[in-house]
Amino acid sequence: MTEPITPVPDSEQPSGFQPSRLRPARVEPLGLAAVTEFLGLSGSVDVGVRVCGLSLNSRTVLPGDLYVALPGAARHGADFVPQAVAAGAVAVLTDPAGAARLSDAGVPVLAAHDPRALVGGLSGFIYRSQPAEGPRPALFGVTGTNGKTTTTYFINSLQRALGRTTGLIGTIEILAGSEPIPSLLTTPESTEVHGLLALMRERRIDGAAMEVSSHALAYHRVDGVRFDVVGFTNLTQDHLDLHGTMDDYFATKAQLFTAERAAAAVVTVDDEWGRRLAGLSGAPATTLATTADAGADADWRVTEREHEGLGTRFVLAHRDGTRLRLRTGLPGEFNVANAALAALMVLTSGVPLEQLQAAVDGQDPFTVQVPGRMQLVGTAPAAIVDFAHNPDALARALRAVRSPEQGAKVIVVFGATGQRDQTKRPTMGAIAAELADVVIITDDDPHDEDAAAIRADVLAGARRADAEGSLGRQILEVYPRADAIERAVSLASAADTILVAGRGHEVWQEVKGVNLALDDRVELRSALTAHGFSALPAERIES
Repeated sequence: MTEPITPVPDSEQPSGFQPSRLRPARVEPLGLAAVTEFLGLSGSVDVGVRVCGLSLNSRTVLPGDLYVALPGAARHGADFVPQAVAAGAVAVLTDPAGAARLSDAGVPVLAAHDPRALVGGLSGFIYRSQPAEGPRPALFGVTGTNGKTTTTYFINSLQRALGRTTGLIGTIEILAGSEPIPSLLTTPESTEVHGLLALMRERRIDGAAMEVSSHALAYHRVDGVRFDVVGFTNLTQDHLDLHGTMDDYFATKAQLFTAERAAAAVVTVDDEWGRRLAGLSGAPATTLATTADAGADADWRVTEREHEGLGTRFVLAHRDGTRLRLRTGLPGEFNVANAALAALMVLTSGVPLEQLQAAVDGQDPFTVQVPGRMQLVGTAPAAIVDFAHNPDALARALRAVRSPEQGAKVIVVFGATGQRDQTKRPTMGAIAAELADVVIITDDDPHDEDAAAIRADVLAGARRADAEGSLGRQILEVYPRADAIERAVSLASAADTILVAGRGHEVWQEVKGVNLALDDRVELRSALTAHGFSALPAERIES
């Protein structure tokens, strides 16, 4: 997984951002005095200094920027002030410890007790990213453990079906209209978020969707952002290395559902966390139930499911009798839930129901391909790559790909990420043994952890579940990952299903600080071809 578990200022941030692409072309400069007044800081400043941008990373500073020097795990951002000033920074915002290092910075130095907590609001102030007056994109924010990426793609696909131009900020990519911008974090830093929102406003984008991770909320990446509609998918075990407990994980997600951050909310109430969230949401909340046993009093319910190929036709029914007829061509009940949430979020933004129904009927927006999310690579055997990297997502994916054909096997290839929540590893192994016929355990992103020890944790759960349930599964340990994918294909017949889970769209595997080129979709396609099976054309896979 690419999401960091600690804040990553300056030299510890991934390189590769092109800062000029993450902000508007024109920003009206602000006097430094206005900046200090906004921050509530005292002291005189050079009235001639004009600020027109911000950066948390000395490598992405542009002329006229305020450089924000934050403490990091290994170095303090203040150590990089000379590089920032050389790149054109006109002032520095830091904490007292950073200010103590800067006796002769060459530019004004502003000191605040917790500068990270100030950056979001300041970014919005400098970039005028969401002004009270004038046009700006309708902004949709999606949070939850699973389904964020697909739901944002569905939201934007529906908006395009409505004739709107769209923007996207998420795990796979950032879009400002048709221009793709590489994404390195699920949600970029707040300086970049506000810069992007201002860029979208400059380009007159009609609507934008953003994934909002718990990391983004914990590390202030969406501070100062006001969403038109926020949506909640679900909450299952993940990121406990950061949050410690599920209650803390939930409390972090719930920060998005306040009147300050959102004008309206749509909350899926299929689990206890969703029902709890709906009850405490400070933003007016519409509730959605997508399972038969959940949310009897929900505002909207998924009904009348009818399977159609890999996908599903279904009805969204309001308790007042209003109905929406929807369809997704993507497999799995979870994609029904994602499509329903996306439709209700767009409806809640003010689109008339009749107009939305016409767009759905005319364009089929919920069959859009989402890279690395239930992405089909071959059809005989069915060969699928998915991002499922936690217990709930893996279980959902395995249930979704099970063929009704008598004797057809499910073969799963997966691993667990290093330096993340270790408690989910045996659980994932057990789920694989319970729901797949052949379990091939391999490496995900070991990071700096011993890969063999990670595999052992997953294997222990799989073998225990197999023995306790007398399941008779074939459980293999195969590494490296490309070899595991090849082994899966070698064991498959044309009637079987191969699921390669955990990495989805990712194209680099991190091992001991080294990024190794690895794309599950490419490896799976190559293995299928090598074993005489057909695969979808590369241009439909590697995107």
